[in-house]
Amino acid sequence: MERLLTEVVERLQKAHGTRLVSVVLYGSGAASEGRDTMSDYNILCVLTKVTPDELREAEPVFRWWREMKNPSPLLLSIEEVRTSVDSFPMEFHDIRERHVVLAGEDLFRDLIIDPSYYRAHVEHELRSKLIRLRQKAGGVLSDNSLLLTLMLESVSTFCVLFRHALWIAGDVPHFGKREVVAAAKERFGIATDTFDTLLDLREGKQKARAVSDSPALFASYLAAVSSVIDQIDRM
Repeated sequence: MERLLTEVVERLQKAHGTRLVSVVLYGSGAASEGRDTMSDYNILCVLTKVTPDELREAEPVFRWWREMKNPSPLLLSIEEVRTSVDSFPMEFHDIRERHVVLAGEDLFRDLIIDPSYYRAHVEHELRSKLIRLRQKAGGVLSDNSLLLTLMLESVSTFCVLFRHALWIAGDVPHFGKREVVAAAKERFGIATDTFDTLLDLREGKQKARAVSDSPALFASYLAAVSSVIDQIDRM
């Protein structure tokens, strides 16, 4: 994969020349273990400016990168990096904590994220995802299989949000879902058996037919998320 990363940098340099400020690998692919697995390779490309001209020049690179089964690179101007942190504190926090500079400057290592914006963003995301979860569950609560599927589809998102909640609480959490769940149990005092079960199911360690009471599992799931929200709200 190192060869692929080298090639995407070379293509971006050829496309943008001196307007290319930085190329950064972020997300799971930036972890040492992720670079040896089938993780997506998320690329952030910082330019001096981003106009239709830059997009046109980047199009062949984007097309090739997608053909390599990766998401299109994210293009930001250097000014957007400097002024967008308060709008996307969670996203920039993740990039700051886990990124690899492939070319150019490291604009993210010392990025300052306002704690008040960060806390508000995490609470907003937790509340909106909980409300959306309940909205969807209202139509499938009597269907054991569909309710279980709903939880399985949302558990990864809540693990990410719990990780951010742990940061707000003063912890330095791991990125692994199970480590996050264990840390959330200790920090927030929540019951996490439901999360453990859902992660087991996602990883194939349990079969869905072993879950006979999805509504009870769902009640525990909601209680855990609601408890974390209440505690973040008081911070």
